Amino acid sequence: MELIPASGGVFEVTVNGKLLYSKKDTGRFPKSNDIIQQMEELQ
Repeated sequence: MELIPASGGVFEVTVNGKLLYSKKDTGRFPKSNDIIQQMEELQ
């Protein structure tokens, strides 16, 4: 896992270059379970 600091309030979660979640698109922070479930589906 790597945190890449940025500006502008954009929170995104990517795995191997694939965007799993974008706060910019949804307007809210994800729930932890949402991200974990999406990561498990990648396997």
